[in-house]
Amino acid sequence: MIKNIMIVGVGGQGSLLASKILGRAAMDAGFDVKVSEVHGMSQRGGSVVTYVRYGDEKIYSPVIGDGQADVILSFELLEAARWLRCLKIGGTIVTSTQEINPMPVITGAAEYPGELTEKMAALGVDVRAYDTLAIAREAGSEKASNVALIGLADRVLGFDGEILRQAVLACVPEKAREINARAFDLAYAMADTAETAAHA
Repeated sequence: MIKNIMIVGVGGQGSLLASKILGRAAMDAGFDVKVSEVHGMSQRGGSVVTYVRYGDEKIYSPVIGDGQADVILSFELLEAARWLRCLKIGGTIVTSTQEINPMPVITGAAEYPGELTEKMAALGVDVRAYDTLAIAREAGSEKASNVALIGLADRVLGFDGEILRQAVLACVPEKAREINARAFDLAYAMADTAETAAHA
């Protein structure tokens, strides 16, 4: 079985680090894994997508096409909606509720669309939206928002939580380990609570 994960967001949100963490966790779990390069404008503000594919069979390409993603991890709400076409039927979107205005909104040529979470859910999509910035702030730095999202997504990614946590610690700079570990732990606990409530 192969798991296809898309990581989407805008430049400067830590998509590349997130893909490294997931790739490391997949290897540590004994899976074959392929991680793509960053696609899009990785400078601050541009749309960015990376792919992580892993499983217990040989993986030859990191690319994920339309309707093939098991999970979309999104660091920004509009990016989750933008890449919805890539989600397979029965797949899951785990997204931050953070909103970053794209250039057409900044210039006044368009408005940021409202109620995106509700609109995606109305299409029958399993969408789980969280305020990752609040979790990261509680952990000590908004920069840990990407790690918070990974902690929230652990249940749908299919890893043992400790493997994913160790991958976080292995991939972040030493000076940032404590804050990122705290962000992961807070998010992991929150996802556990949400999962329990959903099945109560």
